[in-house]
Amino acid sequence: MKRVLLLRRGEGAVVARELDDDAVPVGATELAADALPAFVAEHEAAPVRWVWDDTTRWYPGLLAAGVRVARCTDLRLSRAVLRRSPFADRSLLAGPDAGGWDVLEPVTATDPGLFPLADPADLLDPVAEDRRQQAALAASPERARLALLLAAESSGALVAAEMTHAGLPWRADVHDRLLTGLLGPRPPAGQRPAVLEALAVEIRSALGTPGLNPDSPAAVLAALRAAGLPVPDTRSWTLEQVDHPVVPPLLEYKRLARLLAANGWAWLDTWVRDGRFRPWFLPGGVVTGRWASTGGGALSVPTQVRPAAVADDGWRFVVADVAQLEPRVLAAMSGDTAMAEAARSTDLYQGMVTAGAVPTRAEAKVGILGAMYGGTRGESGRMMPRLARRYPRAIALVEEAARAGERGEVVHTLLGRGSPSPSATRSDEADLGEPPEDRGPRDDADRRRRAWGRFTRNFVVQGTAAEWALCWLADLRNRLWRLGGDGPVEQRPHLVFFLHDEVVVHTPEHLAGVVADEVRAAAAEAGRLLFGGFPVDFPLDVAVVRSWADAG
Repeated sequence: MKRVLLLRRGEGAVVARELDDDAVPVGATELAADALPAFVAEHEAAPVRWVWDDTTRWYPGLLAAGVRVARCTDLRLSRAVLRRSPFADRSLLAGPDAGGWDVLEPVTATDPGLFPLADPADLLDPVAEDRRQQAALAASPERARLALLLAAESSGALVAAEMTHAGLPWRADVHDRLLTGLLGPRPPAGQRPAVLEALAVEIRSALGTPGLNPDSPAAVLAALRAAGLPVPDTRSWTLEQVDHPVVPPLLEYKRLARLLAANGWAWLDTWVRDGRFRPWFLPGGVVTGRWASTGGGALSVPTQVRPAAVADDGWRFVVADVAQLEPRVLAAMSGDTAMAEAARSTDLYQGMVTAGAVPTRAEAKVGILGAMYGGTRGESGRMMPRLARRYPRAIALVEEAARAGERGEVVHTLLGRGSPSPSATRSDEADLGEPPEDRGPRDDADRRRRAWGRFTRNFVVQGTAAEWALCWLADLRNRLWRLGGDGPVEQRPHLVFFLHDEVVVHTPEHLAGVVADEVRAAAAEAGRLLFGGFPVDFPLDVAVVRSWADAG
């Protein structure tokens, strides 16, 4: 397949260089920036992979011009994978501008222009970086796995840019009605909505504090203690244990105040434009490979406002999520056939009960989550011996990852994403729920060691699940495009939302059934790509709905 590397040049010019099999340029075409979309569209007629420093710097402008790219190599994301992967020789990535590549950040700006001012990417050499990355990949003892991960990561960058470009359909009038129903009419700037103000009056009356500001945790804590309630904090779960008239209005105030702050009228004004919610999705934004986002809290849209996500007239949402993704991935990557047998049930936990591993579904869930997240004490710890006997390979995999982390070693996902080393991240700052008193240097070292073991235990599973999801997205993206149509991405069935194990597709209504089939087929293909013929199922809950909230 032809590879073409794109470079920015001063005075609004772009250079396109075709690369040979050794990543050496064999030709160059210089063109004006405004001619690039036509150039890319012409070359997309034949298989081509575009190589560029960072998808967020190139693809938004192409999408704005109505041009879709099938394949790319994102050098920024690929380097981040290679420099941590135990499957790659990091010394092959060394170069005079290596430090600049290591700290290069994505661009999250509303202007899709190709030439942002003072862009640090312009100080880097994409030709040399591509050559270094190709050398590291060629020398890898796990080249096939690592190549799949790099391709999936770059495809994820294309998906993310397309989702930002298309936006999630969002009805501002519905959102406003939801807020009004919960909070009262929109208040003037600087004032509380009527419902919050009424709750504030109840809180002050119950505590006998006329001037109390319920938005101040310190003031509320002091008022609670003055009323004879010896609470350590004002967290909701703490307040739920208290029997006092102030608790119901205070809990309701906290709930509605969070909604107002996170998704209130200010959020609506800022993040919904032209009937679309347009955050920026950031592939590889978490060390495990999970996505992050910036702008509008895209990865935590609360159920209270999801009714405002309404498909366009004549269109529908196809919403799909995977049942118990991480336990199924654990079964597959460990090759544990007994656990895979339980996973053939739509409900893996109930499948474990049916197999006689544990007596109840609740115990199955607590035990498996404890095994993956390090909750090996209490109820989950009690389940571990039974799970280890029934599912020895699955439990051994996470136990070995935990021990490796405790020894300070790097662990990796199935395709080769490496964990950071303990020295790179301070795990000792997390609240691990252990008593702080009488702790010496050895106690602190043991605490850090155990904490890092819990991290690496989960890293291998969560990271591999993220790889499965990337393959799912990449294949689904292409399947949706092939369903037909002559317009750009947003005029065909297209992805508009992704969160770990859930996707939302916006599609013309007459294609909704076909899209649902393609979503399932892409999930099955992702399983085959990662796990070959190993018999593990990834069942989906798929709904065709007008509003996202109707998906349940």
